[in-house]
Amino acid sequence: MPLNYKINPAERLVHVQAEGAVRLQDILDYLDEVAAGDAMPYGKLFDTSGAQFELTDADMMVLGARVSAYAAMEPRGPVALVVNDDPHNDLARRFTNLGGAKRPARIFRDVRLARAWLAEEGARDGSS
Repeated sequence: MPLNYKINPAERLVHVQAEGAVRLQDILDYLDEVAAGDAMPYGKLFDTSGAQFELTDADMMVLGARVSAYAAMEPRGPVALVVNDDPHNDLARRFTNLGGAKRPARIFRDVRLARAWLAEEGARDGSS
C-alpha cells in the first residue's frame, strides 16, 4: 500500500508514510478514510520522502475539487508535508494551494521539525 497511515485520536494526529508509486486514487482513498474517521480536525503529518508521485495536471484538478468539497468540514487540522527533494517540494506547494483551504500548512525537510510545528499548532488552537 503506497500510503500507510494511522489515525491516532489520543494525539489528534494522522501520520502518513508514503512509499513507492502514489497515484490519485491512493490519495482520494486516504482523504475519504480521514473524513470517515472524523479526523479532519487532527493534525496531519504527511511524509513523502519514500514516494514517487504519479499525478498528472488533470489528477491535481480532481484532487483540488475533492479538497474543496472537504472545505465544508471545518475545522480542518494543520498539515505538515515532509519532502526530501525539489520535485516533491513543488508538488507539496501545489497541494497546499488546493481548494482554498483555511488550515495551516507548511512544508518541511525534517520529520522532527514537522512534528514540533504540529504540536505548536495544536497548542495554539487548543486541540492538544
